[in-house]
Amino acid sequence: MAILKVIEVLGSSDKSWEDAAQNIVSEAGKTVNNIRSIYLENISAKVENNIITEYRIDGKVTFEIEAV
Repeated sequence: MAILKVIEVLGSSDKSWEDAAQNIVSEAGKTVNNIRSIYLENISAKVENNIITEYRIDGKVTFEIEAV
């Protein structure tokens, strides 16, 4: 039986929300193994001079705990 754990991670990108989500997975993957999914909860954007300058996401990353 697999045991799964969820961590909440904040991510951002200057390109898109999709890129911000990928940044979350890429960065979390440096220290977390067996990532199964990401659930995107809140999305927002930073605006300067009527232009979106940063895309932000709150993501919940689900991964499988390794058996010892």
